[in-house]
Amino acid sequence: MEYVGRVPAPPLDRYIDDIYCLTGTPRHRRMNVPPMPSAHLFVNLGEPVRLLDPHPAVLTDGWFMGVWTRRFLLEYPASVRIVGVHFKPWGLAPFTGVPAGGLRDLWVPVDAVWPGAAGRVRERVGGLAPAGEALRVMEEELLSRLAEVPARGLGLVEHAGGRLEASHGGLAVSALADAAGVSGNHLTAQFRSHVGITPKRMARIYRFARLIVSVDALRPAGWAHLAQAAGYFDQAHFSKEFKDFTGHTPKEWLALRRRFPAERDFPPDSGPMPAE
Repeated sequence: MEYVGRVPAPPLDRYIDDIYCLTGTPRHRRMNVPPMPSAHLFVNLGEPVRLLDPHPAVLTDGWFMGVWTRRFLLEYPASVRIVGVHFKPWGLAPFTGVPAGGLRDLWVPVDAVWPGAAGRVRERVGGLAPAGEALRVMEEELLSRLAEVPARGLGLVEHAGGRLEASHGGLAVSALADAAGVSGNHLTAQFRSHVGITPKRMARIYRFARLIVSVDALRPAGWAHLAQAAGYFDQAHFSKEFKDFTGHTPKEWLALRRRFPAERDFPPDSGPMPAE
């Protein structure tokens, strides 16, 4: 498949990592996807995508997905054409008006949040428009949906979340709260409101994401060193979290990655793995 993406212009870049178009024949139809530090919007321009686990569903026109805290299994059609958005973990709320906790670990049809939007994007892009046109249409739709005034507390979450991102989840909640001049309870409440998860859980996902992208499948994996570099100081905790997030032990996951290398020119998250 071909992945064409770009970072949107301000002010969208405050809330969005990239807008992208995914097209072509998938090398693997079924994918096991671990939690990653982002929320998502997909508008499907082709055949339906199937979510197989944990709750089976057929996704046709488009859907939002909040931040996921557990892995899920999806199945691509034989030919894929999707225009999508990778939001920063706190980035979905300014566009939807939906409490982030209501989207955590869930997928919601686009039209349930933006009535008529999926059909409008599909109509404007059509079946043969180039990827650049699809990205432009999606960017215009996002600009039209962005709240003029950010919700109260979002700036605090954006600042603290940015520090977590920069540190790969390496900062304690108490340090984030102290730096912001608020209590840990207040910071946690704002994260629940605007991200749907606590800052502690968000730090865990950033830490895991850093570990995944640091693995070079072509070389022997020194898991103890990689885990420590990613901020894990307890080997048993690392092994349990890895199994929880991927469904595999580190050794099993590495064997799969060696069998199924990540595709070139895809975004730098090596987490999704063929479910063979």
